[in-house]
Amino acid sequence: MAQFELLDGGVPEPGPAKPKDPSAGLSLIILGLKALSQRALVAVADLFMLATVLSAWWLWTSIPDPSTHQLVGLGLYGALVLAANWIVRKVR
Repeated sequence: MAQFELLDGGVPEPGPAKPKDPSAGLSLIILGLKALSQRALVAVADLFMLATVLSAWWLWTSIPDPSTHQLVGLGLYGALVLAANWIVRKVR
């Protein structure tokens, strides 16, 4: 009668697949950095909008009894903030 025994313990496991193109890894890294930089640009635009709106609110609340000239100035500053935010949104 024939006896069989396993020498290496079973079926070998396949290793990680190597890319055929050596620049594939570099292109994946560049793609990831591009997506990250676009998200950072969106975050900076949102921070700009938050900072400008908070500055307009702070100016409005810092004047307890505004005169007519101060109200006109605050209105013009508010219009400038809205225009700047609109330009930032259009460029993006």
